[in-house]
Formats: sequence, structure tokens, C-alpha cells
Amino acid sequence: MSERRAREPDLLDKLDAQPRTEYSGRTWRVVREGREPLQRSRIAGRWDMGVGDALYTSLDPNGAVAEIDFRLRQEPVFPSRFRVVLYELTVELHKVVRFDTIDDLRPLGVDADRYHTKLYHRTQEIGDAAQFLGFTALVAPNVRWPCLNLVIYDLEAKLHVINQQAIDWDAWRAETRVIRRSKGGPI
Repeated sequence: MSERRAREPDLLDKLDAQPRTEYSGRTWRVVREGREPLQRSRIAGRWDMGVGDALYTSLDPNGAVAEIDFRLRQEPVFPSRFRVVLYELTVELHKVVRFDTIDDLRPLGVDADRYHTKLYHRTQEIGDAAQFLGFTALVAPNVRWPCLNLVIYDLEAKLHVINQQAIDWDAWRAETRVIRRSKGGPI
């Protein structure tokens, strides 16, 4: 666990000035087969320093799968026996901070040109400040798919699993290749 520095007053002020919205609806999460789908992450991620127990989800099922696909593709050989399950959840949250575009994050010091990289320092500071200010969740652009992610910080959030589906990597890649081609994106 890394040692957290003092929070920046300017960042706290800018974040505190953001509207507190609500989110009630569906979200998706992919986890390794056999892992509890609502188990929080204790490893530092884009929006959490590893101390806040963030639950990373996506507002699009392909966004959730694309995030895990990216992580697994970082391995020297794709772990073909690594089984994952896509969970569809319902959630009700209050005091959510939303950043619908990367441009919405610029005033908080996020470099849009580096947002797609694994340089998480600034976004982790934002997530830490959001938790400190009492935001229950944060909505931000997904880097791996054209959608939004929902990062849930509220440990008491009402989350319910309503569906689950094992991911067939070959089928998912074939399906998303068609989607990406129709949208003019990379294949």
C-alpha cells in the first residue's frame, strides 16, 4: 500500500463544486470465475489508490469486458484458461460525481493525451478526493470502449446481481470486431 500525500485544496474545491447527481440503473462488472462479483478491489486502479475499496463497473457490458481483455493482453501469452464472468448489476446511488467526457476532467488536471495510459497518479488523486468529499461513486470515460465507467466507493451501496454470463473470448472478439468496424473504430 502506498503512502497518501496531503490532498490538494484546489482539487478539493473544484471537485466539491461539482453537482451531486444520482445513478439508478444497470451496470456491468467482469470478474474471474469463482470470485464474488461484489468483492471490492484492494489494488490501486485508475480511480482508487488501493485504500478505498473501489468497485469498478461499466455502464456498457462491452466496456466491462474490454477492460479485462486489455489487462489479460498485457500478459506475454493470453491466458486462455482464465475464465471470466460478466455480471449485470442494478445499483442505486446518490451523491455521484460525473465526468462524461475527457474534456470534463481537464479542469481537474487530467491530461487528455495521457488518459489512455497506465499513468494513474492524477486520476487516483481525484478518486481519493471524491471519496474524502463523500461522493458515493464517480462516472468517467472508459478508456477501452466508447462508454462510461461507474466506480462505486459506497461500501453500503445497494447492489444486486440480476444476470451473469461466462465470456467466450473468441465469440466476444468476433462480435466486437463487427461493432468496431461499423463504428469506424480500430479492429
